Amino acid sequence: MTVVLNPELLADVAAVGEFDATACMNCGVCTALCPLGQEVLPRRLFHDVVVGREEAVLAEQEAVYSCLLCRLCEASCPAGVHITGNVRTLRRYLNHRVHGL
Repeated sequence: MTVVLNPELLADVAAVGEFDATACMNCGVCTALCPLGQEVLPRRLFHDVVVGREEAVLAEQEAVYSCLLCRLCEASCPAGVHITGNVRTLRRYLNHRVHGL
């Protein structure tokens, strides 16, 4: 399986809104607190954006739109990542990229 990286993905996502995922330490606190049990959000998804795994991000659209934006993950983030803001930015990016909105 070949993985194609898009080195511009982080810049493309940041072009539609603030995206501060580079501060993520990948500790997993956010995932442990998710009331929906979303394993993909946010740490793996943010990492995919940072490294340019666009196809992986596109494949997780359902998880991005399923997030309740409840901020439980954000309140406990030791790195102070603005997780809900990042999810909103990803939603805008996906709306533009996939739906042309």
